[in-house]
Amino acid sequence: MRLSDLTGEGGACGSGGLEIAGLAADSRKVRPGCLFAAMSDDVARRDAFIADAARRGAVAVLAAPDARAAARGAGLPLVAAREPRRRYAHIAARFHAAQPRTVVAVTGTNGKTSVAVFVRQIWRALGHRAASLGTLGLDAGAGAGACGPQLTTPDAGDLHRLLAELARAGVDRLALEASSHGLAQHRLDGVRLSAAAFTTFGRDHLDYHGTEEAYFAAKARLFAELLPSGATAVLNRGAARFAALLDICRGRGRRTVTCGAGGDIRLAGKDGPTLLFDVFGARYSAPTSLVGGFQIDNLLCALALVTACGADPARAAEATAAVEAAPGRMQRVAVRDGAEIYVDYAHTPDALRAALAALRPRVRGALAVVFGCGGDRDRGKRPQMGAAAARLADRVVITDDNPRSEDAAAIRAEARAGCPSAEEIGNREDAIAAAIDGLKPGDVLLIAGKGHETGQIVGDTTLPFDDAAVARRIVGEATS
Repeated sequence: MRLSDLTGEGGACGSGGLEIAGLAADSRKVRPGCLFAAMSDDVARRDAFIADAARRGAVAVLAAPDARAAARGAGLPLVAAREPRRRYAHIAARFHAAQPRTVVAVTGTNGKTSVAVFVRQIWRALGHRAASLGTLGLDAGAGAGACGPQLTTPDAGDLHRLLAELARAGVDRLALEASSHGLAQHRLDGVRLSAAAFTTFGRDHLDYHGTEEAYFAAKARLFAELLPSGATAVLNRGAARFAALLDICRGRGRRTVTCGAGGDIRLAGKDGPTLLFDVFGARYSAPTSLVGGFQIDNLLCALALVTACGADPARAAEATAAVEAAPGRMQRVAVRDGAEIYVDYAHTPDALRAALAALRPRVRGALAVVFGCGGDRDRGKRPQMGAAAARLADRVVITDDNPRSEDAAAIRAEARAGCPSAEEIGNREDAIAAAIDGLKPGDVLLIAGKGHETGQIVGDTTLPFDDAAVARRIVGEATS
């Protein structure tokens, strides 16, 4: 494709006739004929990447206007953009072109993965070729490709390439997670959205965004800028900042559907394992295996997205019976002598509170929790997580999560400030074993923080570690 076609400029930088064979935002991935997007905020590193891309065969560079000298020095024409990340996303959309016919995006502090997976499961139960993309990777079904866990929202170039591959494979519906990082960095720009949803809002990622206002603004971009006028916004009425988002959506002509208590789509009641749904005033029912009120909220959000994209409400509600919990999301992984053991990805104060509250009704004895906090991430939430555990659990074991470059003991101490009476066992496997060893019939144990993850990041090394597998092995050893 010609450079001028990608940029929309007839004589782009005087080299509009250049044929572009590929796109890359990492100089190490440049192949001959590529347009290289140089987006580093560090000018010296950016200029070094431009030179490296030229050596690898790049034929043009996209960067901020002040990269002109570096581009000239590398012998590359410059596509200058004041917002290179935004421009790159739209160029990637033009280059790859094809997308599934229906794409929905889900943002929020908690629940993104579950909602995206639930939407995909409902669509498949309705007979569609559907996929989900996010923290768990890509699940597109047999013959349509798959990939393992990655960034919650991929780089814009990778995302648009995946969209095109899915469309060519016959996938006509996609539910994808929209992280605050991805939204702030314009990774979803250019995606043709039919609907978008907002799940919850609480403290997270302040190490990146700085303030809660900046964090919220990143989430709100999905509705203020990316969702087309006339498309549907699905909003959880119980979420913090609901009113602000509702104002944004109405002010920009988005159709709005609310879910949760008092919403257009809400839970009308339960009859044992059967849920009763109220969907725009009509009553439907379906059995569920999901555990916890927040998972039901996620299911309502998924049902709202599916109906917003044209599904018959009765058939969609019936299809929720096929929904199973996403891996590592309130997942029961073992039972020992009548005590249940769950794994959940809860790694924020709100998520930990919700997970513990969801399990409390299942407890006939004591509720125990094992959790840690990630290193090189928002430190302010650590004592808040400790306080949530202290208030809602009967036994608390603080351990290591992914300490990364930080001192693990210091991280544990910050979490323990909110829970002084907690046990502290640094080795995560030993902590899980100690918690399981203390279980009695009727107890429930929550192992929180890592969910689906199969590695523990210590320094620059990722060590094999899977909470669910470890718990199952310990239970098996104890009962063998």
